Amino acid sequence: MGNDMAALNWRLRQAVKTLNLGGTIAYPTEAVYGVGCDPWDEEAVLTLLEIKQRPWTKGLILIAADFNQLQDFIEPVSAAMLEQLQQTWPGPVTWLLPARSDVPGYLTGMHDTIAVRVTAHPLTRQLCEAFGGAIVSTSANITGLKPAMNVHQVRWQLPAIDYVLPGALGGADKPSQIRDGQTGETLR
Repeated sequence: MGNDMAALNWRLRQAVKTLNLGGTIAYPTEAVYGVGCDPWDEEAVLTLLEIKQRPWTKGLILIAADFNQLQDFIEPVSAAMLEQLQQTWPGPVTWLLPARSDVPGYLTGMHDTIAVRVTAHPLTRQLCEAFGGAIVSTSANITGLKPAMNVHQVRWQLPAIDYVLPGALGGADKPSQIRDGQTGETLR
């Protein structure tokens, strides 16, 4: 057990080091492997978009260990909206919420909202906690191809990713639901 914990801690430190150095990482989420980077590092985000062959205009999802890690990205939410968030988080529900005016366009794309989620995946929560903030989270695949379900598929599809944090998926059968925070409408 001690060796397993030491190995996990080493892997988490490597992932955080990669993020802090402006690199890209892959990691398990509730349903598929995700890829991400430091959301405040424009060069890292643009590299990630290039690796995935994803247009910046679509915007990106941010995941966090808790709601506080998302505060720098979203406008203050109403008590009613906060209650809705608390009913779905932590969990596989992504919300589109009004973005703060200083959030870079490379994160929001052509939108005035930003997609955010508090993850329920234990390892990914630990990753966000160890990093000390939210990270970009998009599926580990080239746009249009099936998302990676394990380390080997990540390495096959996205060999340019700097570090892969190995771990089991969370058991969800599909990627996170996406809901509009202003209308409550389910978009995915």
